[in-house]
Amino acid sequence: MEKPEKDSLKPFISLILSTKIPKLALTLGLIGSLITTFFGLTIPLLTREMVDGFSVDSLSISLIVAIGVVFILKAIIDGLSTFSLAYVGQKIVARLRQMMFFKLIRLPVSYFDKRTSGESVSRVINDTSIVKDLISQHFPQFITGIISIIGAIIILLIMDWKMTMLMLISVPITILIMFPLGRKMAKISRGLQDETATFSGKIQQTLSEIRLMKASNAELAEEQKGSHGIGNLFAYGLKESRIFALIGPLMQLVIMVVIVIIIGYGGIRVAEGSMSTGSLVAFLLYLFQIIFPITAFTMFFTQLQRAKGATERIIEILDLEAEEGQKGLEMDITNQPIHVQNVSFSYSEEEPVIRNITFKVQPGQMIAFAGPSGGGKSTMFGLLERFYEPTSGQILIGHTPIKDLTLASWRSQIGYVSQDSPMIAGTLRENLAYGLEETVDDKRLWEVAKMAYADQFIEEFPLKLDTEVGERGIKLSGGQRQRIAIARAFLRDPKILMMDEATASLDSQSEGIVQQALTRLMEGRTTFVIAHRLSTIVHADRIIFIEKGEITGTGTHQELVNTHPLYREFAEQQLT
Repeated sequence: MEKPEKDSLKPFISLILSTKIPKLALTLGLIGSLITTFFGLTIPLLTREMVDGFSVDSLSISLIVAIGVVFILKAIIDGLSTFSLAYVGQKIVARLRQMMFFKLIRLPVSYFDKRTSGESVSRVINDTSIVKDLISQHFPQFITGIISIIGAIIILLIMDWKMTMLMLISVPITILIMFPLGRKMAKISRGLQDETATFSGKIQQTLSEIRLMKASNAELAEEQKGSHGIGNLFAYGLKESRIFALIGPLMQLVIMVVIVIIIGYGGIRVAEGSMSTGSLVAFLLYLFQIIFPITAFTMFFTQLQRAKGATERIIEILDLEAEEGQKGLEMDITNQPIHVQNVSFSYSEEEPVIRNITFKVQPGQMIAFAGPSGGGKSTMFGLLERFYEPTSGQILIGHTPIKDLTLASWRSQIGYVSQDSPMIAGTLRENLAYGLEETVDDKRLWEVAKMAYADQFIEEFPLKLDTEVGERGIKLSGGQRQRIAIARAFLRDPKILMMDEATASLDSQSEGIVQQALTRLMEGRTTFVIAHRLSTIVHADRIIFIEKGEITGTGTHQELVNTHPLYREFAEQQLT
């Protein structure tokens, strides 16, 4: 998709066309609008006939019935066409939101490292809402308004071209008013949408860590941050309101001046006898059929400027490069060695995190990463999981670079158990089977729960597997969340297991149970462990000691105690 050009509608139109507009509904809506407009345009002519021949004796029943039928048909068809055009708008926006959401969940982790989740949510909800309002509400009025204006002007030119030309003087005046205000609105709208996204991100972050906020007595600090964000939104809202406050009265002024001129000039013509009273009434009715759509146009073009600002942000997301998840090989990695060759990585050019790391892992080995905080252990996990791609070097499975495999093939064969054991809001059943395409029966779920020593506490819940865990699993204890995470890994039967010191934050009782489950899970699997406590890795086949992104030592626990001063210092502090 082309990048937005300043003050150009091309990106907006291209974006809308890319959503596969429902052509049948659009066609029916436009046809209905044409028919509605035709009926609407006959009403002033029928009114003229009634006014010019008006008397109680000569009152035509057939004329009154005709006017009544026209009103009823117009209302019915108008309703149907409006719904059809609104359906088109809703369908376009639904597709737009789908495109954005599908793109967001396929963007690499690095995108979310730089932006808050609340900001991304705001783009999907708030920015598309602006486009929805334009397409669902203002666009149908714009289409019907154009048809109504064209028809009314043609009839008016036939009736009296002089009065029509007098009325059309208001058009260039309206354009002169609207054009600069529209440009200003687009600029304000972009700022408002950015500020809304930032504010949404801050609110979501605060609410998601509500316990931290309360435990830290940070209510006042958060109040100040919130007040600042609300103040910025208020300022942008006022700027937007000023423009609306200018547009409304100015348009009303132009309309009132035109009406007064037409009535004055028409009154003179009626007095001279060059125009009938019915014709003047019909002319005024046609004038209103032009004025009301023009008023709607001002709202349409104002909303269009706002939508252009939203479009820029939407296109920015849709143009981002997604993970290459579907391209590559499908490969069974059972009994394949892993070879990390001269891998370096940096989040930005100024921040090298991993430098020239090389090691080889045989199938079934347990490899532990140890070292000071910030040394690059978690980043190494991120590279193995393919959350990030190495800046240089490569990681091989057997003789195949892992980047040549599809993401689905690679990640489906990896089990990851982290310290915080992330969970989705939902039931235990949904959390255990999360991400699996095939349906898993309860018998299998209870099997893996038993293997992870989770069956006992699940049995104690009244709803068993249908127990709701709360947001981020808040209704479960740390040990319970860890055992659910281990059961989830058992269910996937991974070839490679990655553990970020899964027992580091547990009490001694929970740690014992979880450690038994982990030992059972590790059997026969290639295992990578990030060690915060050396007691959990003393039996590892190999320990890789990482400092400042570089490997400074490798070997068994005893070998490193004998040869690596910093590891020996860690061991003396923790194990004696």
